[in-house]
Amino acid sequence: MAQILDAIPHNENDAILCCYVNATNQIQIARITNISNWYFERVVFPGQRLIFEALPEALLEIHSGMMASAILSDTIPCKRLCVHESENDEQQEENQTNIDNKEENTISSDLEAIIA
Repeated sequence: MAQILDAIPHNENDAILCCYVNATNQIQIARITNISNWYFERVVFPGQRLIFEALPEALLEIHSGMMASAILSDTIPCKRLCVHESENDEQQEENQTNIDNKEENTISSDLEAIIA
């Protein structure tokens, strides 16, 4: 996922895909400040889902309240917000293929037994 204006530093290749949902009725500011040479800040509206890339050691700060008096209301390790992209889908697809192959082999064996 490209972040054109504030990409993760180029020497980092272990980025994770993260998802944060603003489950409140207030506008929030999501900010990551603990990664050197990188600044990440987004406005997150009520009910909005924020998908972003970050380093595993990044901490997402959630600031709530009015813009002039926003307070730090939560700090969440990005590891906890990690979304597993397609590993599960690929594994499920592979498992289904294995099941289908076993069923096909069983049907073929049954047909051979009937014919013989």
